[in-house]
Amino acid sequence: MHITVIGTGYVGLVTGACFAEFGVDVTCVDVDEEKIDRLLKGVMPIYEPGLEHLVSKNTQAGRLRFTTDVQQAIEQALVIFLAVGTPPKSDGSPDLSFVESAAASIAEHMNGYKVVVTKSTVPIGTGEHIRKFITERKKTRASFGVVSNPEFLREGAAINDFMRPDRVVIGSRDEEAVAIMKDLYRPLYLIEAPFVITSLEAAELTKYAANAFLATKVSFINEIANLCERIGCDVHDVARGIGMDKRIGSKFLHPGPGFGGSCFPKDTRALSSVARHFECDSLIVDAVIEVNQRQGRQMLAKIQNLVGELKDKKVAILGLAFKPETDDMREAPSVGIIRSLMEQGAKITAYDPVAIAEATKVLPEIAYADDEYDAVTGAEVLVFVTEWNQFRALDMARIRDLMKTPRIADLRNIYEPEDMRELGFDYVAVGR
Repeated sequence: MHITVIGTGYVGLVTGACFAEFGVDVTCVDVDEEKIDRLLKGVMPIYEPGLEHLVSKNTQAGRLRFTTDVQQAIEQALVIFLAVGTPPKSDGSPDLSFVESAAASIAEHMNGYKVVVTKSTVPIGTGEHIRKFITERKKTRASFGVVSNPEFLREGAAINDFMRPDRVVIGSRDEEAVAIMKDLYRPLYLIEAPFVITSLEAAELTKYAANAFLATKVSFINEIANLCERIGCDVHDVARGIGMDKRIGSKFLHPGPGFGGSCFPKDTRALSSVARHFECDSLIVDAVIEVNQRQGRQMLAKIQNLVGELKDKKVAILGLAFKPETDDMREAPSVGIIRSLMEQGAKITAYDPVAIAEATKVLPEIAYADDEYDAVTGAEVLVFVTEWNQFRALDMARIRDLMKTPRIADLRNIYEPEDMRELGFDYVAVGR
């Protein structure tokens, strides 16, 4: 089977590389000539552990190709994945212009039966919209099927998530298309991965609902963390106590500065927009969004209470990406925190193991350090924003001696408060 993936961003590149690893012939196509040229040279546009090796291995084996030739990519494929961006509009609803552009190309170059699959996160009803869109524009009498196959990839663990998924959701009313998708995913049947075969609309909604629920857990534990601070108890004990209930689970019960990244902020707003479109209330999702926005403001207040007047104070930031094991800066909590600190007159020096190149695109005005110790030298407060593993065992006595004043705002609860205070730090965390 030959498949084509339109879009070589995070989802498209991981999808293409992993299917190629399954032995499928894959063509990844993109209109961005510079990106394709870099991929042909083996340069990855994103940081994702293991992805460069997977791309190199399957490119050399001839199973994975990159091109800007949309016509050839569409004509030779049986299955075409749409993995293009769906950025939010001002009202929170997704912008489908890239999806429609890809669908227009399929309509123009369709030369036989195709299965058109949405991998991008799209609003409910997009599958049927694509069906109508292509039908009205295709130049041949060739038939096609439409499938929703949402991705559930965690940045930093995407390859394992694809290879050993919690579930595979296939949404379609086209029996032939569903059969082809099952054949494509046959390697996962061998490891007994769960499959959900459902309607287009249910599959589209599943993606939004899953991310909204996980975001709800994050906002919930952040509210509990704020309450713990008022009461004087430790949120870690509370999170552990409720997480042992199998109906709740321990994952995503980690307090911090709020959720970010390419999915949770965008998808919660999009789900709220969908609810408004269908004239339904989305009280819980709306509250999740509001709590997340407040959490960022509370982090600024926490730093201000620790330092006092911020004007001309040097602030060291450790961690810029929205989570570890990625260079993704999309809606990273660090951005809002840093910009708020700068508005108060603070001078920022930051370090992140992999995200500095991306960070300079959104925060060009701050200073960047070569490592953790360079970042804290002369600083009047150290703020941990992303919980990279290499930050968990720093020489904190050395950190203390390098700083102008030993203050820490640990927004990820990396260290133990008692240990830090014994070392002489003025230390605050989240919910502890």
